[in-house]
Amino acid sequence: MRKGVYILPNGLTLCGMFFGFYSILSSFKGSFTSAAWAIVIASVFDMLDGWVARLTNSTTKFGIELDSLSDLIAFGVAPAVMIYSWSLKPYGRLGWAVSFLFVACGALRLARFNVQMGSDEKKYFTGLPIPAAAGVLATTVIFHFSQLGGVAERSIIILVLTFMLGIMMISTLRFHGLKEVNFKKRKPFWFLVMIVIVIMIIMAHPPIALFSFAMLYLTIGLIENIYLLAKRPVFRAGN
Repeated sequence: MRKGVYILPNGLTLCGMFFGFYSILSSFKGSFTSAAWAIVIASVFDMLDGWVARLTNSTTKFGIELDSLSDLIAFGVAPAVMIYSWSLKPYGRLGWAVSFLFVACGALRLARFNVQMGSDEKKYFTGLPIPAAAGVLATTVIFHFSQLGGVAERSIIILVLTFMLGIMMISTLRFHGLKEVNFKKRKPFWFLVMIVIVIMIIMAHPPIALFSFAMLYLTIGLIENIYLLAKRPVFRAGN
């Protein structure tokens, strides 16, 4: 007897994949703001499919595999094509090599996540999550067009940022995520107030707010890992 699939979470996953594909097409046409916003929308669907699957107890192996394939398109290939077309193309081979590195590291990050499910990944993310890495690139493009305008042609900052994001995805650095918040349990009233404040900040000026939140997440993660590294005991030879 054949087993069916859960429509709602998998449908949300496919919506995220669609916006990832739309982002790629937009990059081909030179509509980089549309490409970046499509990645941001895809990340919303990525959060929703996970929440719905957990809240409805509809998590399946099929859903996990489909989610990984969707993430590779929406948060691996789409941002790499966008950032290459937007800024790294003038670098020639170096530009597409760094862009491919981002895709490859994203694929490795997803494969490792699937293998490690049920272990440390329940407590925190090992390595920068691929949606977060894609979000940094997407919000950078949105912020640049909003505040500076035009294309960041041959930007060394974008080149280094793309390279570092790829390396951070396959690193063993610790990053936290919303999956650590149990939405089935009651939360303090201030938690709801904070959600309202975040929504107000984003609505006030989306390009600046989203870019700031993305960079804040990245910065806090790096500071936490530096702190954890500093706390490790140092073993000297002969001790």
